[in-house]
Amino acid sequence: MKPVRVLLADDHALVRAGLRELLQKLPDVDVVAEANDGREAVAMVKSALPNLVLLDITMKGLTGLEAAERIIKDFPGVKVIMLSMHANEEYVLRSLRAGVHGYIIKDAAMVELELAIKAVVAGDTYLSPNISRSVIDNYLDRTNGKSSPLEQLTPRQREILQLIAEGQSTKEIAYTLKLSVKTVETHRAQLMDRLEIYDVAGLVRYALRVGLIAPE
Repeated sequence: MKPVRVLLADDHALVRAGLRELLQKLPDVDVVAEANDGREAVAMVKSALPNLVLLDITMKGLTGLEAAERIIKDFPGVKVIMLSMHANEEYVLRSLRAGVHGYIIKDAAMVELELAIKAVVAGDTYLSPNISRSVIDNYLDRTNGKSSPLEQLTPRQREILQLIAEGQSTKEIAYTLKLSVKTVETHRAQLMDRLEIYDVAGLVRYALRVGLIAPE
């Protein structure tokens, strides 16, 4: 059996170091790259050619969820497992709807991480046992239902919403995303209309609630 090539993405260096140490103890697992944020993780998939990406769910600039959606779309052969401190419904539902292959709570035991990797590589879906059955049932009920307001935003609008919530100005967002100020202003107006939220404080509260940014 060839080793599973893993790309590890987390915006905390100490967390990445701890995860790398754990992963290196597993048989047939090879950590081939590390990313500091979601945008870097997406770029590294093309160069590092991993079989599996482990993504922290809340990272600045581009969340693990947004990165997962791009990776799954552009690299359908790559498996994605989300790593999260949260077992709440919104995070899990968004992950499942994004098409991720696994969802692990960060305080999971070593054996759970190994089980998750084996299951996902084999083509199965793995969810931490402490994710409530009600969350799964709700996901199944909503699979064919109306998407949430956040899911009705375009990926670019969600990205701009996250950057607004992180405190970036329109000019800073334009520089980060290599867009014109006018384009950012257009996306900003459109996402506000779609969410029916017209002030920055309201956008920040919404971004916190749906998991685009983490509480300080």
